[in-house]
Amino acid sequence: QVRLVESGGGLAQPGGSLRLSCAASQIIFSIASTAWYRQAPGKERELVARISRDGITNYADSVKGRFTISRDNAKKTVDLQMNSLKPEDTAVYYCNSVLPTISYWGLGTQVTVSS
Repeated sequence: QVRLVESGGGLAQPGGSLRLSCAASQIIFSIASTAWYRQAPGKERELVARISRDGITNYADSVKGRFTISRDNAKKTVDLQMNSLKPEDTAVYYCNSVLPTISYWGLGTQVTVSS
């Protein structure tokens, strides 16, 4: 059983930055597709960014140019660098790692963007 733990959330001002980290209990990120999702109150969970096992990245249009997903296989982490934050980025952010037959989720970390 793989456990994913998110960290790095908190309160940021508009225009500020936060860096989220997803740590895995076992080696998985090098063989799985891993993504960050977010869910705002009253809204559906949405994909923010994804990194494939080959290192190919893709982003939601709403975060392109502001967010960067990266992976460190040795540290077993996948990070999400979030810059130029906006109030609409406020949400719980979840890490998700997918293998052919199973999908793992973390419990999420709250990001609040407010002045």
